[in-house]
Amino acid sequence: MRSKRSRLDRYLSQQAGIRAADIRPLIGTGRVMVDGSVATGISQVIDEFSRIELDNTVLQANTPTYIMLNKPPGVVSATRDTKHRTVIDLLQRVDRDKLHLAGRLDYNSSGLLLLTNDGRWSRRLASPQSGIPKVYQVTLENPVSTAYVTAFADGMYFPYEGITTRPAQLKITGKYSAEVTLYEGRYHQLKRMFGRLRNRVMVLHRSAVGTLQLDPRLTAGQYRELTTCESSAIWAGQSGGAISNSRGR
Repeated sequence: MRSKRSRLDRYLSQQAGIRAADIRPLIGTGRVMVDGSVATGISQVIDEFSRIELDNTVLQANTPTYIMLNKPPGVVSATRDTKHRTVIDLLQRVDRDKLHLAGRLDYNSSGLLLLTNDGRWSRRLASPQSGIPKVYQVTLENPVSTAYVTAFADGMYFPYEGITTRPAQLKITGKYSAEVTLYEGRYHQLKRMFGRLRNRVMVLHRSAVGTLQLDPRLTAGQYRELTTCESSAIWAGQSGGAISNSRGR
C-alpha cells in the first residue's frame, strides 16, 4: 500500500475542496494548523496521519493502527477473496476495510500476521533492505538431518527468479521438526527450500517477526493491537519487545 504523502496545498484543494486561490492566504495568516503547529507553507509535506485544522475545525485526524493476528490455517492472507475466508473477515473492527497486510502467510500456514493502515510501516517490514528476521516452526514429512543446517546457511539458487536465497538459520528441534529464521520473504520460500532436500513441509507456523513474538494468549483467529513501543521499534531495525497488556495507539 502506498503512503498517502502529499503537499498541504494539494490536500486542501483536493480533499477539503478549498479553492486554490484561497489556500495561500489561509496559510499565510496562520489559519491552518498541522499537528498542533501553524502550517509553514503551501509545500509542507503531510500524510494520512497528519492532524489538519482550519480555523479550529478538524479536517483530518486519522490514527495509525497496528494489529497482531494469530492466523489459523485455512484462511487467505488477503483483504478480500470470492471463495475463501480472509484474515480481514476475522477482525471485528469498524475500521477493518482500511487495513492491509504487512506480509503474508500461505493458506495452510498459521501464526503471526501483522495488519496496519500505515503504508510506510508495512513497506519497512517488507523491504529486503531492512533485513528483519522472521522465525518459523516447521514440521516435516521426513527426518531432519544436520546437512540441512549447512544447506540453509549457504543459500539456495532459485532459477525461476535467478536469485540465491540469503543465508538462513536452521535449528533442529526434533526428529521431524526445525526452527528456521529467514531474512527475506520469497514466494513459498520455505516449502521450496525443503523441497530441494526432498522433504515436504507438513506444518508451517510463524512465531516471530523481528523481536516481536506472537502473543501466546492469542488463540487461532484472535488478535490485539500492538503497543506504541512494539509498533515504533521497527524504525530502529526491530519489531517490538516484550508482550504487554497495554493497548496500542
